[in-house]
Amino acid sequence: MDNSSREFEQQRVDSVIRRIKLRRSEVDRLIDDAHKETQRIERSYGDSTKVNITEIDDRMETNAAVQQQKQMVARAVENEQILTRERTTLYRLEPSPYFGRIDITDDDGDDTLYIGTGTLQNDQGDFLIYDWRAPVAGIYYNGVLGQVSYDTPSGPRSAELKRKRQFRIEDGQIVHMFDTSETVGDAMLQAVLGDQSSEHMQNIVSTIQREQNAIIRDTDSDLLIVQGAAGSGKTSAVLQRIAYLLYHSRSVLNSDQMILFSPNRLYANYIAEVLPSLGEKNMIQTTLNEFLSKRLSGLQVASLFERFERDEQQLPAAAATIRRFKESAEFMQLAAKYAKTHHQLHFIAIELEGSVFFSVNTMMRIYSQLPAAMTTADKLAALRKKLMQRLNTRIRLETHQDWVDDVLAGLSSEQVRHYLSGKVYEESSEELAAVARAVVAEKFAPVYTALYDDYFIDYYAEYLDFLTNCPQSVVAPNVWAAMVAGVSGTIEEHRLDLDDAAPIMYIRDLLSGGGQNHAIKAVFVDEMQDYSPALMCYVHHAFPNANMTLLGDYAQDVFTTSYRNGDATVIDEFEAAIPHKKSRVISLNRAYRSSAPITRFAASLIPDGDQIIPFARDGQLPTLFTVPRADYTQTLVKVARDLAQTNKTVAILTRTARQAEGVTSQLQKHHVKARLLTAADHDLGHGILVLPVYLAKGLEFDAVIAADVSAAAFGQDNSGDILYTLATRALHTLVLIARDEPAPAITAALDGGLIQNAVQTGGLVHD
Repeated sequence: MDNSSREFEQQRVDSVIRRIKLRRSEVDRLIDDAHKETQRIERSYGDSTKVNITEIDDRMETNAAVQQQKQMVARAVENEQILTRERTTLYRLEPSPYFGRIDITDDDGDDTLYIGTGTLQNDQGDFLIYDWRAPVAGIYYNGVLGQVSYDTPSGPRSAELKRKRQFRIEDGQIVHMFDTSETVGDAMLQAVLGDQSSEHMQNIVSTIQREQNAIIRDTDSDLLIVQGAAGSGKTSAVLQRIAYLLYHSRSVLNSDQMILFSPNRLYANYIAEVLPSLGEKNMIQTTLNEFLSKRLSGLQVASLFERFERDEQQLPAAAATIRRFKESAEFMQLAAKYAKTHHQLHFIAIELEGSVFFSVNTMMRIYSQLPAAMTTADKLAALRKKLMQRLNTRIRLETHQDWVDDVLAGLSSEQVRHYLSGKVYEESSEELAAVARAVVAEKFAPVYTALYDDYFIDYYAEYLDFLTNCPQSVVAPNVWAAMVAGVSGTIEEHRLDLDDAAPIMYIRDLLSGGGQNHAIKAVFVDEMQDYSPALMCYVHHAFPNANMTLLGDYAQDVFTTSYRNGDATVIDEFEAAIPHKKSRVISLNRAYRSSAPITRFAASLIPDGDQIIPFARDGQLPTLFTVPRADYTQTLVKVARDLAQTNKTVAILTRTARQAEGVTSQLQKHHVKARLLTAADHDLGHGILVLPVYLAKGLEFDAVIAADVSAAAFGQDNSGDILYTLATRALHTLVLIARDEPAPAITAALDGGLIQNAVQTGGLVHD
């Protein structure tokens, strides 16, 4: 693109920013005036209510005045809120006023429109920026050059799209700008197109965008599965998909009806500003561990990270076999069959102050007298209702006990008002009775809570009963019985292994008829390969009205190798676990996060890696240091210091958290400023970062150091997945350090010329 076009566009950006600043000053003044007016009206409202209302005419006049004052207050507050929202939009627009331009021709002639995250007009009412949610902005997202149509309040309208131009503007300066037929939403692609506009590069990006746009604009699939190589833009596409769905279905869908499962809090915060940057409220975000902890309150559920660390120490073959079975869709089907089969439930006596209030025998007697045709959930609801009736009867009778009179006699005026909760009674006797009922109800509140929250049913005993009687043939009966005893022991300690979480919740929900959120309409799961079929089955059950978008990379199967069955893929198992859904699978094989040499090396570490297509971005080969154990720390320190001088983020990735702690300690002993990241951290930051590889999933860094790729550390079966995940976190520079002897996969890559030996190159090589 010629310099004159860029100069013209920069001048327009400068002009628009001047208008934004001018309008912002005006809005600040108007907000100040509006706030003063609101306060004046509120003071006036207070004065207007201080009148004599003993006569009917006075009351009518006062009521009219009060209603008028209320309307004035409401209008003043609304005006202030509108101005405050406009100020927020102006602050958001100032550093980057817009990101797109479209040139169209329709019946009204030629027009040029600029698309941003908010609307801006000049003094004449002409639009300087159109909000991305405006109907005409649909051309920018949906249209390719040529004839297009878009919806308007008066119906569909046709136009010819002659130009689509994209911008990346930072702090008022155009960083990248290019013309394209497809909308490019990924920052990396925008940077490449802004720097290179060759026909070859345009063709590559068009191919990527056709794949990504298929993800973004799919509104027909109930289950959309995106299998993408590391750095293929799958997460970027799905985040744009969320924005597009909010635009496309804005009349029936809002961000509160969407939930995104992120792999960890680091990653969740990494992407948290995507929707706010588009002027939308952020969707609900959670991690798998947060989701399980809320639904299994009172139990400490082992996280994926904790289980990985434990498995690294020991995972017996029998335990792995049992886990595969318990995390399968088949096991969840068996759990559902158990829950739907009529059987005697395990009740728990409800106690109050150390005495039994409702006994197990009472509950069993009431439950057994209910119609056999009723479902378990309906029976429990009926049982709860009958127990509530008995509780209310007990409260009425208890109000006449002597202890209640003693409590009433000692109440202060403030305590009485608390128990009355603002209610007014004409007769003092009615007021006294109301206070008495409130006093007794407060004492019996634990019983009410136990009934309301189903504390009278032992769902853990139900699960143990299911396990004991589960028809299984995967291990010997005595091995299975030992596992059941182990589960019982962990529950008594208020702990739970991850493979027990989904079936316990499933049985509980099916028995109680609860646990489902019908308001959520869209569920997005990132790093889907980290989820077992059982967990995915439960997520589908928990949000029954939601369409699901799952994205991930089977080659980054760091956690869950233990439960994959035979030749079944992640996609096969999820389609089986989530039946009755109109599914679609989209694959993204072109990787453009890392430089081509890094991508080629990473692809060599996994089966079918030859299907991954490196993006045409050159760089240095990954560098391997093979050092004696005694020289390892010194080499690591030197490499970290060197890379920190030329890179904004340097990640030192280890296999486990314990190794990350050890590396951080060694660096700090050598006065290297390094920050250890854990699952509890919420922000990434800059500089030298040390973390286990599983926490780095979904993240990217300028330079990555593989802390120890020795044969001793990476000789296990799933080492290829872990090494692949590790290598694909690097944008520009990848350095591998091995103690004594590299892992076999690293040696093979060295022999194949995919990495370079540091000894041969004279040390570290930078981009």
